[in-house]
Amino acid sequence: MYPVPMSDPSWQPGRTEEYIGSWLNKKSASRSELVIATKIAGFGASERIVNNRSTARGGGKATGRLDKASVIAACDASLRRLNTDYIDLYQLHWPDRYVPIGAFFGSPAYDPARERAGSVPIRETVEALGELIASGKIRHYGLSNESTFGVCEFVRAADELGIPRPVSIQNSFCLLHRSFETELAEACAESNYDIGLLPWTPLGGGALTGKYLDGANNPSEGRLIKYKKYGFHQRYLNDPSREATEEYKKIADEEGVSLATLALAWCRSRWYVSSTIIGATTMEQLEENIDALAPSTMLSEDALEAIDKVHERCRDPSIQTEFTRPAFV
Repeated sequence: MYPVPMSDPSWQPGRTEEYIGSWLNKKSASRSELVIATKIAGFGASERIVNNRSTARGGGKATGRLDKASVIAACDASLRRLNTDYIDLYQLHWPDRYVPIGAFFGSPAYDPARERAGSVPIRETVEALGELIASGKIRHYGLSNESTFGVCEFVRAADELGIPRPVSIQNSFCLLHRSFETELAEACAESNYDIGLLPWTPLGGGALTGKYLDGANNPSEGRLIKYKKYGFHQRYLNDPSREATEEYKKIADEEGVSLATLALAWCRSRWYVSSTIIGATTMEQLEENIDALAPSTMLSEDALEAIDKVHERCRDPSIQTEFTRPAFV
């Protein structure tokens, strides 16, 4: 979805979808055997990041909003690039309204002074998603980087309109950032709105592999070092996060698994997690990630208890940082 580095002049929005579409065109397996998910960006994304709102490049300036016309146009463009008739899970990358997304893009505290006039009503966005479902272009829709208030408002709008509720929420979640497990977990519980969490950054941008700890091999090859001026993942390298990561590494060693396996298996063990989003730059990393999420990979009760004790001593260390950048949401 994003270029690395962000300054890459050859990158075009939607290219990842085109790669998948090209692969689908050559694959002999039935489309029904696959689950394809993609996103539409929310308010204020730069033209280099926002999903194309036209079916062909060069169709005018891309505008990051979640109004009805934009949602439908962006979905049509994604369908063309993906070379498919429908999308299994269509996600809203972030809200149209102002929302403080953790400490990732400025302060995590809600500031009423930053509320924007003219934000697209959630009801309008849900109406557009309902039309896409009714037309068969998408099967389900999900939220991303949402708050408890936002989840409740989407559910209310869907119920009032007679449209299916969102089925997933993609929020940041890992050993270094567990804020989801408070009131968001309650709202998304099966007994309430039944919305599954799809954690992004389950390895803290790679920090939870241990590659950036003292004595690690070749940390200069990690993206938090190579591309640190482009990303907000630097929060995982602050002093509290490093200290917590060292403690989690000790638990992993005692459990006889890698730190990455511990972090991913822990995510999988959470009752509110439906699936975990992984990323890899080598086949070795991919195989380790897949093995960590296998049903046979189970952490002991002692390990789970030790993890919670570290969390109690250093709660959500990745937001204990002075690192900020201008918010775009």
